[in-house]
Amino acid sequence: MPKIVIYPGTFDPITNGHVDLIERAARLFDKIIVAVAMSEGKSPLFDVDKRVSIVEEVVAPMKNVEVVGFKGLLVDFAKEHNANALLRGLRAVSDFEYEFQLANMNRRLSPDLESLFLTPAEQFSFISSTLVREIATLSGDVSQFVPEAVQRALAEKFNR
Repeated sequence: MPKIVIYPGTFDPITNGHVDLIERAARLFDKIIVAVAMSEGKSPLFDVDKRVSIVEEVVAPMKNVEVVGFKGLLVDFAKEHNANALLRGLRAVSDFEYEFQLANMNRRLSPDLESLFLTPAEQFSFISSTLVREIATLSGDVSQFVPEAVQRALAEKFNR
C-alpha cells in the first residue's frame, strides 16, 4: 500500500492552501501522513502539539489522513513511518529552486524516498502561513485564508 508524507512546512498556521493539498493527495494515495515539524529554528505562533491538534481537527473528515508531530530529519521521519514518498506544494516558480535542492538532498539522504509536487488550486496560490500570521498579528481578517479551526485558535491567541 503506497504511503506518502505531506510536509508543506510547520503548518503555523495551516492554510486553505495546505488543506487543498491534503484533500487532493488523500484522493490520490492510500495513506497520508501529515508531518508537522517542531521547527526550533523558527518562532511559531503555536507549539507543535497545538498545531497537530488544529490540523487533526481540520482533516478529521479524511479517513486516510493521519497527523504526526516530529523533530529531526524528514527523511528519518518518513523511514520510521514506512513512507515511500514526500509530497510538497509548489505555489510559484520562486518555490521551485528551493524545492529542487531539497528534493535532491532528500534523495541523497534516502535514495528510496521519492519527492512529489502538487501545485495549489489557483485561488490558493498566493496564501502562505507567513502572510496569514502577519495579517492575524495586525488584527486583520484571515477568514478567507484559513479553516475555521485556525480562525478560532488565532482569535484565542490574540485575545479577540
